[in-house]
Amino acid sequence: MTQTEEQRRGRRSRAKGKAFEELLDKTFAYYSEKGFAKVEKNQEPVRIIRSLENGRFIACFTKKAQADYKGTIKGGRTVIFEAKYTEQDRLLQNAVDENESEYMEIHETLGARCFVICGFASGNVYRVPWGVWRNMKRIYGHKYVTEEEIKQYQVSKSWNDMLLILD
Repeated sequence: MTQTEEQRRGRRSRAKGKAFEELLDKTFAYYSEKGFAKVEKNQEPVRIIRSLENGRFIACFTKKAQADYKGTIKGGRTVIFEAKYTEQDRLLQNAVDENESEYMEIHETLGARCFVICGFASGNVYRVPWGVWRNMKRIYGHKYVTEEEIKQYQVSKSWNDMLLILD
């Protein structure tokens, strides 16, 4: 594959990942509007070191990464979501890095419901419980999951195309 093809593929993959994130944002906004939950996206903890041209900049992380989304569902239960998207036929366990894993472990120990939201190029979305993700080697025999293996965690869509993530 040429460098130009790789760049094109990278741009396409980033665009699809961004669309996946926007779908999650829209879904959580809908839950908030209906008064069912308040789930917010965590911003990356970065500090801009130097501005460049065209809206680009050099930055560094100021603290450990957190999960992508956290919030509370009606009744007071805390939920934590780490969102991952792939165009491949599998999603690797190490897509959730060490800091994110530690964050999920701490919150699950404290009683939060923690999940990895997996998006695939097929358009299907899966809500995998943290305990399953953490133990995928024992459960599936390898450190990745395919859509077939996690089909029991597939997220349905509502009539208005919202993901039914909290159902």
